[in-house]
Amino acid sequence: MTDSNTDFSGFLIAGTHSGCGKTTVALALMRAFARRGLRVAPFKCGPDYIDPSHHRRAAGRESVNLDCRMMGKPAVLQNWELFASDAQVAVVEGVMGLFDGVSSGIPEGSSAEIAALLDLPVILVVDAGGMAGSIAPMVAGYANWKPEVKIAGVIANNTGSDRHERILADALECAGLPPLIGSFPRREEWRLPERYLGLVPGEESPMDDSFLEQLGKIAGERVDLTALLERTRRPRPHFRPRPRVKKTARLAIARDRAFHFYYPDQLLRMEEAGIELLPFSPLEDRNLPENVQGILLGGGFPELFAERLELNVSMRRAIREFSLRDGLIYAECGGYMYLMDALVDREGKRHEMCGIVPCEAVMSGRLRALGYRSVIAEAPTCFGGKGDVFRGHEFHYSEAPETDSPLWRSFNSAGNPAPSGNGYRIRRTFGSYVHLHFGTAPEAATRFAEELAR
Repeated sequence: MTDSNTDFSGFLIAGTHSGCGKTTVALALMRAFARRGLRVAPFKCGPDYIDPSHHRRAAGRESVNLDCRMMGKPAVLQNWELFASDAQVAVVEGVMGLFDGVSSGIPEGSSAEIAALLDLPVILVVDAGGMAGSIAPMVAGYANWKPEVKIAGVIANNTGSDRHERILADALECAGLPPLIGSFPRREEWRLPERYLGLVPGEESPMDDSFLEQLGKIAGERVDLTALLERTRRPRPHFRPRPRVKKTARLAIARDRAFHFYYPDQLLRMEEAGIELLPFSPLEDRNLPENVQGILLGGGFPELFAERLELNVSMRRAIREFSLRDGLIYAECGGYMYLMDALVDREGKRHEMCGIVPCEAVMSGRLRALGYRSVIAEAPTCFGGKGDVFRGHEFHYSEAPETDSPLWRSFNSAGNPAPSGNGYRIRRTFGSYVHLHFGTAPEAATRFAEELAR
């Protein structure tokens, strides 16, 4: 009989740098283990929404973010314990390079911070194109940089031949370094589709299931999956179920191709606080779900669907009237843009939106804001009182003028004002460009439920 405490493997897929292939490798391994019939728990380091959408397709279950900077270490531990406890293998995809964090010289916000906190072995992905024996000093640098970060193995990407793989493996073995446990040959068709915010999300990606099946098959052939599981064996995370309260409020949540940026653990916190989540589509539906006390408009890509959003006059009118009746609305980034008077797309065409926030969002050809944010409420909000502090992240290519009724004051990682994230408030409608996470303010979900129910 298998011991339930030892039939679990968990590891972090880290890269030497952005673009080395760690997302492709992570997806391939997730699908390979799922093809073996294993229960796979996918995770993503950092505040990213897009990579987890692909994880969900590869592994067949929600991918959850792990980010000490944004959600705090206790929430990272809770997410790990909750979402990995029923799995047989947990695959955590890192962010950027292994030791890249908020700033140079400190681990905060890095994949290494997560690996050390969770005592996760690291599988290092190396772009081996044009490389032979030089893989040894490169891997030695990563393996010896921080003793608390343990590299269990290496996967080479962009290899040219089987002989190339043997050269790389021999170089690591001769140097007494973590072994090469697999390789992925150079294939241009395995490049994932990208655009200005990174990868194209799983909700829109032309990548079909056959592509993921191909990746999983290659991983099964080119990676020693049995050795990988054995080298990353660890105690199964234990989770104590949290009590759920009776449902006290109904919340309409926008979920379609235009709006889909939500943290799964954040939604779970809302449900545990007594909120019933009712999905609806601003693209397809003509009316809001019945008998709701609030509307949640998450981020996404309204600029890519602006014409369809504009044509759905019935939904735009329903949301505006809901606000005018003092219904509670909370919107982030793309959802915030949807609440504005209009959205001007990249071609300069103006599209009417909900007309609640008195300004226009204008798409730019360059990044307008990127980074972690701390926000301080200017007045009571749907999440708490004046002066409450929340953490989140901001990332967008559109810009909008500051309003005369800011929701909060926003600050970047250095503590400097980040006015693009200040947002707007009117009646019981609240919105900003900042994507919040309740990890450092877990009481916010309960307060949100109370505000909905009042």
